[in-house]
Amino acid sequence: MSSVIRFGRFEIRPSERRLLDAGVDVTLGSRAFDLLLTLVEQRDRVVSKSELLERVWPGLVVEENNLTVQISTLRKVLGAAALNTVQGRGYRFVVPLPEAVDAVDTAVAGASASPAWPLPDKPSIAVLPFANLSDEADQEYFSDGITEDILTELSRFHSLFVIARNSSFSYKGRAVDVRQVARELGVRYVLEGSIRKAAPRVRVTAQLIDALTGAHLWAEKYDRVLEDIFDVQEELTRNIVGAIAPQVDAAEWRQASHRPPSALNAYDLALRASAHAHQATLTTDRLLWGTAMTLARQALAIDAGNLLALGVVAAQEATALFLTAHDTAGVQQRRSQAAAAATRMIELDPSGCTGYAQKAWLHALAGRGADALTNARRACELNPNDVFALRVLGYVELVNGQAEAALAHAELAIRLSPRDPYLYRTNSMRATACFIVGRHAQGMEYAQAAESVAPHAAMVHTGMCLVAVGVGDIERARKAYAAWLQLAPEHARSRVAGDTMFLHERDRERVTLAWRIAAGLEDASKAELLR
Repeated sequence: MSSVIRFGRFEIRPSERRLLDAGVDVTLGSRAFDLLLTLVEQRDRVVSKSELLERVWPGLVVEENNLTVQISTLRKVLGAAALNTVQGRGYRFVVPLPEAVDAVDTAVAGASASPAWPLPDKPSIAVLPFANLSDEADQEYFSDGITEDILTELSRFHSLFVIARNSSFSYKGRAVDVRQVARELGVRYVLEGSIRKAAPRVRVTAQLIDALTGAHLWAEKYDRVLEDIFDVQEELTRNIVGAIAPQVDAAEWRQASHRPPSALNAYDLALRASAHAHQATLTTDRLLWGTAMTLARQALAIDAGNLLALGVVAAQEATALFLTAHDTAGVQQRRSQAAAAATRMIELDPSGCTGYAQKAWLHALAGRGADALTNARRACELNPNDVFALRVLGYVELVNGQAEAALAHAELAIRLSPRDPYLYRTNSMRATACFIVGRHAQGMEYAQAAESVAPHAAMVHTGMCLVAVGVGDIERARKAYAAWLQLAPEHARSRVAGDTMFLHERDRERVTLAWRIAAGLEDASKAELLR
């Protein structure tokens, strides 16, 4: 079987015994997982019930209804159409698998099929997730956090082209060929390493590889007490930059903040908050939003200067504002809390881009277009490698009537992070921008791409409504509106009532009319006015 099997929004990782739905782990029992693998492996034929029972329950005598129960479980997860019942014979997996390659490791076999990006005109690097060698799986948060901090520091250098965190992390848990990683991401250098944490000590190993030649340019091992971990991050980053970008001016180096040992607890809490925040946005799950905020505030109670936790507070409050009608009670309090968190981020880290990007998004939500543009551009000036900042700039340009500029920055964000699990956000923005400029068919492609991987993210349906009306597919538009209304009713109703972020009157009129057609509040014949 392949090392990774993808179909639609799903991904199977046989060696890890994991099934992911839009990047989120799906809980499956061992029998259901074995059944899925068997059907996928034998997808070119109908597999008899007796064969399935023998493969999934080897050496055991079980009732046929056990198989029926597991088939039902898989259909609930994958959709009823994924598994075909052939009466009197058995079952067959019928979803096409364009990316599956049997009997080989896809990381190598897919090399000829994977698109190769041209190398940038400056040193380019991907930082793979550091492997967690600790005995406790819970330490994955710690390993991921160290990797993210190294990425953050590297990304500050304008002289480097750094692949964004989310594309790098798409290789997490996989045995990969660095040459294939470099090809898929369009970089020359790959950093990989491992972390073993056992209180009160931590060991970090890292090696930098020239993927074009296979040469090991630099390697190091660090054994430190946990309170020195931030010194290790600083030293790692300095050595990496020194190895691949000697032209970087030492004066440009920003010394990492030395945090007290107690801040490590806040660090772990903030990492967990960030993980919950991602899942909350992906699924429009308000309970997860609440959990993310609770964890972030616990982190801030320990370390009031924790930038990651402040970022979670700002982002989550902003997301709540985005999905809430502007006249709803509590909006002003949310806006104040988000603005305070973003302002504090800038005070603590004036050379960091995230605080400015968060502030830009808040200004856009409040209808302050000029202030939003100023802060978004400042964020990208501080870190041209930051995909979040680029995506915010694109959104801000879009609502300010600069749809073509928004599309250009979306393309750059995708180049920096071609395997980004947040790509659905970028594609949703691209769909809306295409609607504004009248390229509805192209926008439909972006909207479908966003919807296929994040069907439970409310924001993807807003763009789908627009472009579906634009191409004249009113049925598809109404289906998208129904999904939007179910996920975020306040947001959907306020938008069809004319409450939009768009600052130009023509844009406001166009999107409002399209949304009202999708909601069934305007005659479908008016869609002709939008073409």
